[in-house]
Amino acid sequence: MQIQVNTDKHIDGSQALAAHVEAVVERTLRHLRDHVTRIEVHLSDENAGKAGAGDKRCLIEARLERHPPVAVAHVADNLHQAIDGAADKLKTALQAILGRITDTHRRRPDDGSPD
Repeated sequence: MQIQVNTDKHIDGSQALAAHVEAVVERTLRHLRDHVTRIEVHLSDENAGKAGAGDKRCLIEARLERHPPVAVAHVADNLHQAIDGAADKLKTALQAILGRITDTHRRRPDDGSPD
């Protein structure tokens, strides 16, 4: 699973921040990693550097094999909360999608097999 971290000009895209994002995403999605090919994380400051509550945004886009991308976003008071919130939302969304796929395959009758 490849993880790419992008920041806007108001967020310091340090190596430590990228390492934190990667650790959170890998920990949160570890049981789904075989289904995810790529993750893009976009961090931004909605108020352009001005102080204020709920102005840090984390958007995460996941690419699954043979499926359209899934994107979620979370806005919070600080980057760590935004990253954690978006990662949790992504986990829930991916589990729902992969669960539907699994259920569909389970319900589909085997073609050509005797009953």
